[in-house]
Amino acid sequence: MRLSWPATVATIAVWFLVANAAFAAGFATIGGVANLPPGSFSAAFFFSVQTMGTVGYGAMYPQSFGANMLVVAECIVGITLMALATGLVFAKFSRPTARVVFTRQAVISPMNGVPALTFRVGNQRGNRIVDTQVRAVLARTERTIEGVTYYRLYDLKLARDHAISLSRSMTIIHVIDEQSPLYKQSPADLAAQEVEIEILAVGLDDTSMQLVHATNTYYTNQILWGARHTDILSETDDGTMLLDLRKFHDTEATNPIDGFPYPV
Repeated sequence: MRLSWPATVATIAVWFLVANAAFAAGFATIGGVANLPPGSFSAAFFFSVQTMGTVGYGAMYPQSFGANMLVVAECIVGITLMALATGLVFAKFSRPTARVVFTRQAVISPMNGVPALTFRVGNQRGNRIVDTQVRAVLARTERTIEGVTYYRLYDLKLARDHAISLSRSMTIIHVIDEQSPLYKQSPADLAAQEVEIEILAVGLDDTSMQLVHATNTYYTNQILWGARHTDILSETDDGTMLLDLRKFHDTEATNPIDGFPYPV
């Protein structure tokens, strides 16, 4: 299901060729096929292809009991392979592809006097992802008083974790207050704890009406301190709202707030 279409077609073709080669070897060994030159693997292969493909030109046909039994076995295998290939192709066609993009970096910067972790989620397709839900989890290394090191997961509370529909862009904000696992943490602390922030976005594709999802992980080197994402929404002279997705990943520096660690 995850293979590209060329790889999928190539895989189906290999299955088909391998199965026909196996039966061709059987026909060439057993014989009993009219007009089949003795010991000719190529002629046996083409007869096998005609049998599995239900072509049946009539130039070659089974005459012996062994050849007929091999034809029966090949028909069973052929029907099975065709059913599997049909199901795979149909599943790939019907599978919705969510082209959800996340900003390359998450940023930590002041927002209304309080530090906040923010990132953007965007929809690269022309459709809408309705009832979009976003979740964020922080994973970090901790050491217990017994000296055991393990990874611990923390749910990050988001200022807004859902949208009626995601058509272009949505900014996700996590306020770093006393309840946040990022509270009073510095860039060096996050690096020492091997912090990872995992993001999950789930919604309903309004074209196929199927559930789609996308994930992303921000590592410590992808968390930018003292910066914010550049505004991508502006208003033209005639009052039209303009969304400039070319600036989707752009960031700009911000001023630090007292008592919050920014890299110097």
